[in-house]
Amino acid sequence: MKKLSKMLMALTFVGALLAGCGSNNAAPAPQQPAQQPAQQPATPAPEQSNSGSTTTTSGEPITAVGSTALQPLVEQTAKDFMAKNQGVQIQVQGGGSGTGLSQVASGAATIGNSDIFAEEKKGIPANELVDHRVAVVGMAAAVSPKVKVDNLTKQQLIDIFTGKITNWKDVGGDDMKITLVNRPKSSGTRATFSKFALDGKEEAEGITEDSSGTVRKIIAETPGAIGYLALSYFNDSVKALKLDGVEANAENIASNKYPVWAYEHMYTKGEPTGNAKAFLEFILSEEVQKKTITDLGFLPITDMKVERDAEGKVKQK
Repeated sequence: MKKLSKMLMALTFVGALLAGCGSNNAAPAPQQPAQQPAQQPATPAPEQSNSGSTTTTSGEPITAVGSTALQPLVEQTAKDFMAKNQGVQIQVQGGGSGTGLSQVASGAATIGNSDIFAEEKKGIPANELVDHRVAVVGMAAAVSPKVKVDNLTKQQLIDIFTGKITNWKDVGGDDMKITLVNRPKSSGTRATFSKFALDGKEEAEGITEDSSGTVRKIIAETPGAIGYLALSYFNDSVKALKLDGVEANAENIASNKYPVWAYEHMYTKGEPTGNAKAFLEFILSEEVQKKTITDLGFLPITDMKVERDAEGKVKQK
């Protein structure tokens, strides 16, 4: 009996020992699948290649700053370009041509939008900038449709903006005070209008506003107001006056019969690269030149029958 009891005790001890060894062997098993997620890279990028859009290099956002006359075109083309190129960011701001030129020259902006040549702006190192002419824009004197005048001679226009004529009755309209709406001196629209419509004469004091959209609103809502706008900003709330009987339209601008127009420049500091280069090439593409540009009231560069330099000299193409 004693031997039997000792045998049973021995068997019990061996069984406990085996059970302990078995539990130690089973423990690592569930740890293996837990290690697998750490081995898988979290990069879903390859899936984007099947999106159907053109992928460009991601990086710093493109900033395009300056002319409010050019702003509607840059905003629309930026929107279209970003839709085609996932990951590219383009920020568009106004501020006037002078601001655009100074910011691109200092490196604060990728692109400086301007209605004037860089050579025309004092303090701008034009030799450091590369000019990309993307369109042509006409500019015209703008009044409310309630003003019963449709045409002004150049001398009448000069006399109005220099303060010599202050009532519409003096140019064939109603007895109504003329209110001038001017642009700041940094404005490329002002520079172009002054140079080609006012023969460089200094404008009299009036309401001064930089944004083309705000200028249009003031003219539309102020009885007797007159200002000037790029043709891309005209709508039913304001009307464009003829100059010496010549209408500001694409045909007359292309031949220089209507002389108040400007190139729309997009300057870069040095030759553009990467996304900025691709964006400028997109604006000069047939898709934009033949559709977007004309839809927004601009003229394609290729439609011009004349060329004009920074000094204002015109020659036939």
